[in-house]
Amino acid sequence: MNHLLHDIINTIMNTIYDVAPIIITLFFFQRVILKQPLERIGQMIKGLCFVILGLALFLVGLEKAIFPLGDTMARQLTDPLFLYPDGEIGHYLWQDYGWVYLFGFLIGFATTLAEPALIAVALKAQEISGESISALGLRMAVAFGVAIGVATGCFRIVTGGELWIFIMVAYIIVIIQTFFAPKMIIPLAYDSGGVTTSTVTVPLLAALGLGLASTIPGRNPMIDGFGLIAFASIFPIMSVLFYAQISTYLQRRKKFK
Repeated sequence: MNHLLHDIINTIMNTIYDVAPIIITLFFFQRVILKQPLERIGQMIKGLCFVILGLALFLVGLEKAIFPLGDTMARQLTDPLFLYPDGEIGHYLWQDYGWVYLFGFLIGFATTLAEPALIAVALKAQEISGESISALGLRMAVAFGVAIGVATGCFRIVTGGELWIFIMVAYIIVIIQTFFAPKMIIPLAYDSGGVTTSTVTVPLLAALGLGLASTIPGRNPMIDGFGLIAFASIFPIMSVLFYAQISTYLQRRKKFK
């Protein structure tokens, strides 16, 4: 208990140092550049305290729960005793890691649906578009894209494929889709790739990638352990553009009937 309290206090102090430049910048522009008075000082200080405490507890939670969980799941799913329960361990083949791909797909989908940044963007998109864009539909499209991306990233780690090849092919597909997608959805699709890599998704994917690269024979955590977050950023763009293209096609088809 004392060790946990010590970690929380240290994290709070480090968070204060991290947040201080943001606070100084905001106050500087408010008082020096805009020359406006600071209203509701007490409420602002209280809010800043909540922000610092929330960030500190979140960081402690990552260190104590999320990172170990992702690493543990990766190690258990790649354990030879799990992959070959009959004890006949042969050459490791990419198809032997089917449960890893399924876990990556499901965890990518689940964490994206729970992503606060995506929820906020989806609600705003629905509000501004006059509900022509469904918040739930957008979230599902993004979540499906992240799921495919994480599963593909796990496949790359297992096979040891070159990261730049996967990324280059993905961006070529995105560029081609951009030419045919409705203009209204393009900025939202590109932003969707950014909002998915936020507070919930990033820590778990980082731990999963490093855990896989540490346990799969022949993989280097520094070379192969990173890259899952890049997949989680690119594939949602593809899925949202595809979702918009399908929706537009169905609307046109319904209109001409």
